[in-house]
Amino acid sequence: MKRRHNASTKLTHFIIGGFDTVKRPVAVGVVMLIIYLLAVAGSLVNIIVIVSDKQLHKPMYLLICNLAVVDILYTSSSTPTMIGVLLAGVNTISYVECLIQMCVFHLLATMELFSLTIMAFDRLIAIIYPLRYHSYLTNTRIMVLTYILWIVASGFWASLPATVVPLPHCSLRLRYAFCDAGAVLRTLCVDPEKYFNQGASRLFFLLFFTFVFICLSYCGILFFVKLSSNNDRMKMGSTLVSHLICVICLYCPIFIFAFLTRIGVVLTLEERQGLSIGTILGPSLVNPFVYCLRTKEIKNKIFKILRKANTARVL
Repeated sequence: MKRRHNASTKLTHFIIGGFDTVKRPVAVGVVMLIIYLLAVAGSLVNIIVIVSDKQLHKPMYLLICNLAVVDILYTSSSTPTMIGVLLAGVNTISYVECLIQMCVFHLLATMELFSLTIMAFDRLIAIIYPLRYHSYLTNTRIMVLTYILWIVASGFWASLPATVVPLPHCSLRLRYAFCDAGAVLRTLCVDPEKYFNQGASRLFFLLFFTFVFICLSYCGILFFVKLSSNNDRMKMGSTLVSHLICVICLYCPIFIFAFLTRIGVVLTLEERQGLSIGTILGPSLVNPFVYCLRTKEIKNKIFKILRKANTARVL
C-alpha cells in the first residue's frame, strides 16, 4: 500500500525509476544518443531544404516539413531525459517539467498519427485527381488543415494536467523511463484505473481513426492504380512506398504491444520500455531519411548543395 505524503509538503520532483541507476546500460544510452542526433539532423536537413527552396513550397513538401518538425519535437520530448539517466545518471525531474513533458509527449505522439494521416489524404488526391490536385489542395488549405490538426491534438490531451494537478501523490518514483501519462498516474493516491480507461479510449479512437483512414486511402489508390497504365503505376508506387515505410515504422510497435497484451503475454518492464523507445526513436529516425533518399526533388537539392560545397572547397 502506498504511503501518502504529508499534505503540507509540496511535491517538487519525481525520481525516474525506469532504469537501474546502479547498473545502468551505458551502451544503450550511447546508441540512443547516436540515433537521436541522426534523427534530429535528418529532419533539420529536410526542413532547411524545403524552406530554402521556393520550388518546393508545394502541399506535399509542406506536409513533409510538418512531419519533420513533429519528428524533432516528438523525439526531443522524451529521449534527452532517457539519455540523461543512462549516460549521466540524472534520475530526477522537477514536478512542473514532468507535467510539461507528459503533455507535450502525448500531443506530439498524436501529431505523428495525424501527420501520416493527412499525408495519405494528400497522396490520395494527387493520384486520383492529378490535374486538379493543386486546385483542391493549395498551400493555404494545407496550412489551415495542419493548424487544425495541431489544435485537435492539443484538445485530446488538454484534460491531462487538469486531472493530475489537483490530486495528491503517494509516490515520487516513476515506473517508466520518462514522464508519460501512465507513469505519472501511477504515482497518485487514488485508484488510477478510471484514468487509464479514459486514456485507453482516447488512444483506441486515435489509432482506429487514423489507421482506418490510411487503409481506406490506400484502397482508393490501389483501385485507381488498376485502371492506370504500367508507367503510371510505377510512378504512383514510388510515391506511396515512402509513406508506407513510415506508416509501418510507427504502427508496428504499437500493434505488437497491443497484440501481445491481448493474448495475455505479460511483458517485463524492460520489454515494455524497449517497445516504447522503438515507437519514439524508430519513426523519428526513419521518416527523414526515407524522404531524403526517396523524394527526387529533395535528394537532388541535397546533392546539388553537396556538389557546390565540394567545388568551393576544391577552389
